[in-house]
Amino acid sequence: MMAWLQLWTTGLMAIMSVSLAVAGDSGLPAPEGHVEIVKKDTHPVLFRQKREWIWNTRSVDEEKPAPIPYKIGQLKSNLKVDVKSFKIEGEGANTIFTVDDKGYLFVTRSLDREEKDTYHLTARMYDGNNKLIEDAGEFLIQVTDINDNIPVFPRTYNGSIVERSTIGTEVLRVTATDADDPSSPNSELRYSLLPNGDISAFQIHTETGMITCKANNLDREDKSQYVVVVQAQDMRGMATGSTSTTSVTITIDDINDNIASFTRKTYDLRVREDHNLNEKIGTLELEDKDENKNKEPIFTIPNENGKVFSVDLSSPSKDGNLMLRQALDYETTSSYSFTVQVRENLKNLRFPADNVNSATTTVQVNIKVLDVDEAPVFLQPIYTFTVVEERLVSNVGTVTARDPDKANKSIRYSILDQDCPLSINPFTGQLSTVRLLDRELEATHVFQVKAQEEPSGLESFVKVNIIVQDINDNKPELTVDEIFVCENDPTDTVIGTLRAVDKDNQPASFSFSVAGQSSNFSIRDSGNNTADVTVKQGPFSLDDPKDYSVDVRISDGGRPAQTSVTKLSIKSCRCDARRIPTQCKAGARRMGVSVHALIAILLCILTILVIVILFVMRKRYQKDSLSNLKNSGEIHEQLVTYDEEGGGEMDTNGYDVSILSSACHDGSLLRHPHPHRHPHGHAHPSLYAVVQKPPPTACKGDMAVMIEVKKDEADHDRDGFPYDTLHIYGYEGPESLAGSLSSLGSSSTGSNLDYDFLNDWGPRFRTLAELYGVDAPDYYHQY
Repeated sequence: MMAWLQLWTTGLMAIMSVSLAVAGDSGLPAPEGHVEIVKKDTHPVLFRQKREWIWNTRSVDEEKPAPIPYKIGQLKSNLKVDVKSFKIEGEGANTIFTVDDKGYLFVTRSLDREEKDTYHLTARMYDGNNKLIEDAGEFLIQVTDINDNIPVFPRTYNGSIVERSTIGTEVLRVTATDADDPSSPNSELRYSLLPNGDISAFQIHTETGMITCKANNLDREDKSQYVVVVQAQDMRGMATGSTSTTSVTITIDDINDNIASFTRKTYDLRVREDHNLNEKIGTLELEDKDENKNKEPIFTIPNENGKVFSVDLSSPSKDGNLMLRQALDYETTSSYSFTVQVRENLKNLRFPADNVNSATTTVQVNIKVLDVDEAPVFLQPIYTFTVVEERLVSNVGTVTARDPDKANKSIRYSILDQDCPLSINPFTGQLSTVRLLDRELEATHVFQVKAQEEPSGLESFVKVNIIVQDINDNKPELTVDEIFVCENDPTDTVIGTLRAVDKDNQPASFSFSVAGQSSNFSIRDSGNNTADVTVKQGPFSLDDPKDYSVDVRISDGGRPAQTSVTKLSIKSCRCDARRIPTQCKAGARRMGVSVHALIAILLCILTILVIVILFVMRKRYQKDSLSNLKNSGEIHEQLVTYDEEGGGEMDTNGYDVSILSSACHDGSLLRHPHPHRHPHGHAHPSLYAVVQKPPPTACKGDMAVMIEVKKDEADHDRDGFPYDTLHIYGYEGPESLAGSLSSLGSSSTGSNLDYDFLNDWGPRFRTLAELYGVDAPDYYHQY
């Protein structure tokens, strides 16, 4: 390391010697920072020697016009050689900055320091054979600042200060900027207030730009805003410096420095006597130059009138609202006259109020009460009376109301509750009972009494409470747990404890005793509303058929005393040694059914009876309906509702034709002529439909006549149903030789068909063959 340092030092000294020698040989003083570079012939280098560029940092003035490139310096090295060429590299090389063969540097355009203030370049030097003899060396070109920028205010400034502030109170700071070199006077600013603004109350610090107050009489009520013009100048405020200005608005903030003052000295107001409490009567207007947020008036009403009236602040104007605190009565006081005072809360003010000598702080208020027709007024807000139960009282108490007006109209009283057990005298208001009251059923009665001015005037209401006072009117009731006696209980054994209750609301002193005679048990009164049941004489046995009991008499000790007698049933039991029952026979008990249970049982029985009756009536109705249907139905329903061919007239088991036979003998089979039709115009039904069945005496002649009659009816009565309707059966079937047997296809006028073939069908169709296969006279002749 030391050897290398020695070698570097030796080389440096040799270079310095060469440089000095070159400078001396030239015979010209070398410019500062410039070293002439002498071309050096190419020759073998016997040893490496340190070489260096020799120059200073170059400077260029900004904004200097460059219509043609201008020279700013020359590149030099400590080597004295003939140099053929130079090359530069870096920021702006060969564009903004150029170099010629002699190493002179030129600037080709105008530069702006605010855009770029320093350029970093490197240079290389080559000999005539274009061989690098001096490697890259760095150098700087600095752009020199000129005052080409004016101060700039970055924003609009607005400030505020409270009125009555002291001298020197800071308002706000104003700051401007200058883009020139901050290390040069070009950007050093000075501030001032121009006279074209309001400079009477404010000043500014020339270097910091702080605006302060220079007066102590700022008054928002006189002037609430100031506008000052601030100037910023560079070059430390010299006349040659650039300037700029801005307007600053300064607002004076309000404080409570004025007291409230009445706008009038007298207020005359009118108010109805029924004016609602805590409602406004009128407004006492105030004048205060301060803003509403700083108004703090305090009102005072002296003397007793302050209990009847008060003054509250209105919103948002903060005037005085005169309020009513107590009810007015025209008949008592028809007018009021009083003063109202106002003062201001100025505890934070260090100076006297501006209008302390001119403010009106007292006002006279005159109020006239207007008379109105008022409803009756009860002497008490609520009435409470006591009534002894179980008694009719003619004077329970009196409810009284009066007319508050001067007219003093008569009052009529009434009770709103229709079921109220009390009545009221409509003229005197005296209450009386209309029925006995029972405290045990209802201990308190509450109702309203109406008082109305006569006639049909205003009305008012009052609540009345009736407290029913208790008397000793209920008998004591025995309460006891289940009592049993053991077969082997000796005399004086306590088998149970008796207690009693009383529905009356009075302290009772119960006493217990045996009613009548008891050979088995006795009652020993304990004197503390209880008694013990003891064994008087035994023995007892479960096999004994009789039941054990004792009649207990209880007295409540009231006035008058109430007494009750209760039969106490006692079970007999077989007990172990510790008197624990192992087997008992229940004592006789008086059985009873409550009224509610009895009513429920009766309702159930009644419901069952109704259901049974309805069921029987329904069955009977169905039976009658079937009977009527059977009797009133047309006879053809008995003939056409078959679904088999049948056995003919010989088959008497399948079908009963006795009805047809009997009907044939009755002339009623024929329909009545039209004059005998039903009054409503409908034909009477055939009587054969309702005829009773006679003994089976049918004849063939009768059958033929009946069929002919029915055929004739079907031909001439289009409103009647055919004898055998098509909707029940209409066609025998395509395979039958007889075709259809329905009378729909036949008539009484005869047929072209020959029915003699029916004789070949056997005895069952003989009747039909005789009816249709021969002429009618021959047929009748046979019978």
